[in-house]
Amino acid sequence: MTAVEQREGWTVRLARRPVGPPSADCFEVGVEPAAAPGPGEVLVENYFLSVDPYMRGRMSDAKSYAAPYEVGAIMLGGAVGRVVESRDAGLAVGTSVVHDLGWRDWATGPASAFRSVDVGLGPLSAFLGALGMTGLTAYAGIVDVADVRPGDTVYVSGAAGAVGGIAGQIARIRGAGRVVGSAGSAEKVSYLIDDLGFDDAFNYRDGTIKELLRRHAGKIDVFFDNVGGEQLEAAVSAMNPFGRIASCGAISNYNQGTPPPGPRNLGMLTGKRLTLRGFLVGDYEHRRGEFERAVSSWLADGRVRAAETFVEGVENTPDAFLGLFTGRNTGKMVVRAAAAVREAPTA
Repeated sequence: MTAVEQREGWTVRLARRPVGPPSADCFEVGVEPAAAPGPGEVLVENYFLSVDPYMRGRMSDAKSYAAPYEVGAIMLGGAVGRVVESRDAGLAVGTSVVHDLGWRDWATGPASAFRSVDVGLGPLSAFLGALGMTGLTAYAGIVDVADVRPGDTVYVSGAAGAVGGIAGQIARIRGAGRVVGSAGSAEKVSYLIDDLGFDDAFNYRDGTIKELLRRHAGKIDVFFDNVGGEQLEAAVSAMNPFGRIASCGAISNYNQGTPPPGPRNLGMLTGKRLTLRGFLVGDYEHRRGEFERAVSSWLADGRVRAAETFVEGVENTPDAFLGLFTGRNTGKMVVRAAAAVREAPTA
């Protein structure tokens, strides 16, 4: 038996498709040996795994922009680790890489499935958050989709999450006159104001969204929407003429068996000459170099702060994922694999 064959680690597979909110029995957690790399392949030991709201959509078999997960297959998603064995000349042992092979301690695949990262830009976990997919989502949404301009009043829903917190801070860097966010607890409201520098924030559980938005933001020019539903309807009513809405996600709808009725005031889009534009982060891969340079410098000088909520162990990845839908995370929810625990704090 070779050294590679002796390597074992946790894997998480989709056991069944959820109906409504997902639960722990949707997943099968087990221990499996690492596969030895073949020609042109590498073996990577994962350090951190990402759990993200979009994964809920892929657990269903409904047609969407991304292929559904296969029942019985390992859950796919962002991960970052280091190459421990390579049979590809272009990817050396010791290289730090990100990939989408998902919820497992060990990942084996073609070298083309892995992208090397510059560890000088930040800690490994940041390449799943502020320097990864969520950060690029925030950057593209604020810069390209919403085109935030000096003096704009910007409202961000789900602002204490991985994307929303970064989006609000980038809006301030772009010169927004006022940035307001919503979150689900008093603690998160304080975090937005005291830690991230939002001008104001509110707990969406404290009243009707329409009244809370009127009180804390007034009229708005830009809405960065992570939630949908009532928040979108309230924002449309609060928009100034020629306002812009960047539709990033609608987590309030993800676990509903049937789609809820749409906002009742979409007719206002015409009279107010509003722009409502959905976007996918994959459309902005050409921005990655610019984004990494900008955000890494902002992280270094303190203009952007990025909270991370860690869950220990790949075997607990389902629990981390379910926590997204009950608000257990502040900032990016990240699973810390055994390799990161072993090598902390260098990871």
